[in-house]
Amino acid sequence: MGEAGPASFRLLDTFVHLGPDGSVVPLPVTESFWADLTGGRFSHLGPGRLVSFYAFEADWESWEIHPKGDELVCLLSGAMDFELDAPGGGAVVPLREPGSFLVVPRGTWHTARVLEPSRVLFVTAGEGTQHRPV
Repeated sequence: MGEAGPASFRLLDTFVHLGPDGSVVPLPVTESFWADLTGGRFSHLGPGRLVSFYAFEADWESWEIHPKGDELVCLLSGAMDFELDAPGGGAVVPLREPGSFLVVPRGTWHTARVLEPSRVLFVTAGEGTQHRPV
């Protein structure tokens, strides 16, 4: 917490790194955040989970995959369908009620269809994340 003591943050503009040692580190979201993340700017934090929050108005324009771990996806408001494309067959997982969630298994391509404006909380092992067009 540092010398200044506890502070308040907003998940829309400050994500959180949860370290395997129990650490919690706020990460300001800038225009270069994702490039910095993949470029190693945060490598001093070590492995862990990234907690992020997004508001969606439209379907995702890409698929993504997280090879280093499962992803928790929790709907806070709205309605979405998550499409999973896994070896051996895909699935569509509906999220309709606030608090409903799914676990996207490690190494599973996934995308989302937004049925109404939605707010979603993610907890991701983001290292090595890849994207491909829908």
